[in-house]
Amino acid sequence: MSKYDLVLLHPPAVYDFRKRSIFYGPVSDVVPSTPIFEMYPFGFTTMANHLHKEGYKVRIANLASMMLNDRNFDVERFLKKMDSEAFGIDLHWLPHAHGSLEIAKLVKNLHPNSKVVMGGFSSTYYYEELIQYPQVDFILRGDSTEIPICDLMNSLDKGDPLERVPNLSWKDDGRSKHNPMSFVPEDLDYMDIDYGWMIKSVIRYRDMEGFKPWKNWDQNPLTVIIPVKGCSLNCVECGGSCYAMQRFLGRDRPAFRSPEKVAEDLYNIQCYLKAPTFIVGDIRMAGDKWAERLLEEAKRIGVTNHIAFELFRPAGEELFRKMDSSLEGYSLEISPDSHDENVRKMLGRNYSNQAMEVTIMKALENGCERFDLFFMIGLPGQDPDNAMASSEYCRHLFSIVGNDRRLVPYTAPLAPFLDPGSLAFENPDKYGYRVLARTLEEHRVLLTDPSWKRVLSYETIWMSRDQIAETSYDAADLLNQIRFDCGQINRDEFEGRAERTSNARDLMERLDLVLEIKDGDERESRLSQLREEGYALMESTICQKRELEWRTRGAFMNAPRVFLGLIRPKRRRA
Repeated sequence: MSKYDLVLLHPPAVYDFRKRSIFYGPVSDVVPSTPIFEMYPFGFTTMANHLHKEGYKVRIANLASMMLNDRNFDVERFLKKMDSEAFGIDLHWLPHAHGSLEIAKLVKNLHPNSKVVMGGFSSTYYYEELIQYPQVDFILRGDSTEIPICDLMNSLDKGDPLERVPNLSWKDDGRSKHNPMSFVPEDLDYMDIDYGWMIKSVIRYRDMEGFKPWKNWDQNPLTVIIPVKGCSLNCVECGGSCYAMQRFLGRDRPAFRSPEKVAEDLYNIQCYLKAPTFIVGDIRMAGDKWAERLLEEAKRIGVTNHIAFELFRPAGEELFRKMDSSLEGYSLEISPDSHDENVRKMLGRNYSNQAMEVTIMKALENGCERFDLFFMIGLPGQDPDNAMASSEYCRHLFSIVGNDRRLVPYTAPLAPFLDPGSLAFENPDKYGYRVLARTLEEHRVLLTDPSWKRVLSYETIWMSRDQIAETSYDAADLLNQIRFDCGQINRDEFEGRAERTSNARDLMERLDLVLEIKDGDERESRLSQLREEGYALMESTICQKRELEWRTRGAFMNAPRVFLGLIRPKRRRA
């Protein structure tokens, strides 16, 4: 049995999802992962890197992915074999409220002398409630815990006072103690991201499954770079907004990685993988000069992987010319959320449709290989007709780009939860929301409901949860029809998507009837009969998830590049 200093565990959204009768619906149709949310936070890799450099033996185990890919995978047996001083469990995204706490409980039962450390945005927001759970020993708060986790491990090793560990919540003889949030870095160049460490760990432990970022990553690898912590915008529904960061994470302003370091990261990734890299956040957030320096440096050092960028607002043609001349391939995405400029303004996105349309056209004219747009349902000021109009608006968008198939719009519900810390969560009346779950425990319980619409933690004064669910299917059907009419998908794709949406809607309606049954045994029996049907409809309920994928070689096809990457020296700034 291997001995570790720290094992980082990523839980499924609901721990026993393989045994429960749950219909997850379209809650994850516009992200790479399934509704089990098996994609672990990027912070796992940066924390593991820092600990490795300090001499600690660290392993990552993506339990959620392992459970998805092997329905017979025995979590308890796997964890029982792990001999570790500490186990780190993320509660970053609130949809993990059930899985995180259940895995923590299981670890504590199996390894009562090991420490359980939790962290992430949701852990930080709910730290006072979370530390009360008996299975939780420590919480590391904040958005940057690479240094605090090293300090904690050092303190545990040497028996140093825990009061010295920044950002730490802990227990002293059963009493909760909370150290100051004193580690909030003002720039991110301190992070040395060694992608080779992950490759070496996969080889060392012969465990691709446990290290995979999400279920199908090995078939369609996508890498990620996070050049910024914090945000300068105040989008109403976002738990990572400027407001949330200031109030709950102690960050007064965004912290950036230097553009030269980001370009270096891009280059070092391609030493191991010929795969797209998604840069999180708008590269103009630190200013146009920062974006220019990034693109110039990427060109100078020879970045060849496809790069995907986010836009938080419309952009000028000069940016796209620069991307086209600096990179071998790039794509873009923007989230207007609504076609209605008034709704968008209520959300904190104050730009016009005309400006967005010009952005799309100019990007496609300047080498953009794909332009994704995301429309959401469950917004302030949005009733069912208004949500349907967002799908109809896509017909107009296709017309202005000559039905260019590089333009790919999506529609999905804002699900499953309102972000804690967001303006909408903290001031629901102001934005027309009715919040149906406030505490961590209330969210944990919601996640076990069989029907996805009853998991929703909110409704609005314009739409009930039932209406949000029905409108999500209606809007998807309309967008599907428009994409067929405009030549974006063929008849087989159109009919296949329509059938899948119809089946999902039918299952939701049958679930409603089953949940009305008063007799508990009969209700559970009927639910179990629907289990496999719900499991089959887990992914791509109203959107085709494969459209989110970039054409790339699988991870195993990159084996020669991986080998060369391991023996070549990393590129570092002079």
